[in-house]
Amino acid sequence: MEPTIQSSYEEAKKLYAQHGIDVDRALERLAQIKISMHCWQGDDVRGFLNRDQDLTGGISVTGNYPGAARTPEELRADLEKAFSLIPGKQKVNLHSIYADTDEKVELDRIEPKHFESWVHWAKEHGLGLDFNPTCFSHEKSQDGFTLSHPDPAIRQFWIDHCKASRKIGAYFGEQLGQTCVTNVWIPDGFKDIPADRLGPRQRLKDALDEVFAEELNPAHNLDAVESKLFGIGSEAYVVGSHEFYMGYGLQNNKLICLDAGHFHPTEVISNKLSSLSLFADGILLHVSRPMRWDSDHVVILDDELLDIAKELVYGDLLGKTHIGLDFFDGSINRVAAWVIGTRNTIKALLRAMLTPAEALKQAELEGDYTTRLALTEEFKSYPFGAVWDYYCAKSGVPVREQWLAEVKSYERDVLLKRGE
Repeated sequence: MEPTIQSSYEEAKKLYAQHGIDVDRALERLAQIKISMHCWQGDDVRGFLNRDQDLTGGISVTGNYPGAARTPEELRADLEKAFSLIPGKQKVNLHSIYADTDEKVELDRIEPKHFESWVHWAKEHGLGLDFNPTCFSHEKSQDGFTLSHPDPAIRQFWIDHCKASRKIGAYFGEQLGQTCVTNVWIPDGFKDIPADRLGPRQRLKDALDEVFAEELNPAHNLDAVESKLFGIGSEAYVVGSHEFYMGYGLQNNKLICLDAGHFHPTEVISNKLSSLSLFADGILLHVSRPMRWDSDHVVILDDELLDIAKELVYGDLLGKTHIGLDFFDGSINRVAAWVIGTRNTIKALLRAMLTPAEALKQAELEGDYTTRLALTEEFKSYPFGAVWDYYCAKSGVPVREQWLAEVKSYERDVLLKRGE
């Protein structure tokens, strides 16, 4: 480690210690947190089961930056490169369409064996895996409905797919010794104002009851449900609204997924965490950046990300919250997108840990809002960067922007050759 990094860290520790903040303890705590990095940033949500299928479900990836992964091997290599530039041990979040198999298999018939290479790879690298049924980009979802479909046969297809996905998630958890979160999101909704809002939601409730009927070991698999405000093609009405899934999740003891881009443009998920934590046993976060609603931009260190981290740290919610990323940008280097988004999420958590949370709370209880504001503002210029640099160096990953040179080299030596 460079002497200047070590010395800067020691000086930063002294400043933070004046406010009772144990920096070494904060880094130990940070190292225990796993961010679930989404595989679909690496290939623009194409997957490997039906790569010729158009992307549907209100999802759109823009840009044609060279080097998108075309095979499971390429995707795993890109993930490995990204992880080599990110401090700590993380997880990988897979969608069902990322099955690695030569067998022609339909979504309602997928099995753990179709993901065996992913499990072997995760074991080799000490990674956990999360999972998602893929209820989009399929001929049986072309009309915009899946689990709430009025046709019983099509609805059953998606029910069976979600059942199969849960079993794969449980297999991941059992094999890797890390609980898998299996998250259900569906695109179902109407473009224009519906005559019947209740019927589709009743069908969705009944379908979910069937999906979750089999009890699985919670040490291996935890179920989550994810809402959305609207989507392209479902502007007027989404079956799986926040109200629907919040009610369903609380009633049925399922994780409720809060996606940063799935709410009104001025609505933030940071303000929902404290309320939901009082009633839910667990929370799933999809950290994204909704520049214009659900635009899924690469996560930056903005106010909302910092506020999410503060809520998790100040409220001691990290033990019950599963943090995952969800963005896809095909206009920049895809490996860099992973690195930027994941490093920023970890940075935000560290910054929250390096604030005098208890002193701020006490000042607030005493009505001393002057102290609360003064400390909040002064800590924005405390030497957080010195602590972050030390954490990266100690973790054996590049400090500051040094990682970019490695990504550029990987792009030149690997990514650009994929088009040859």
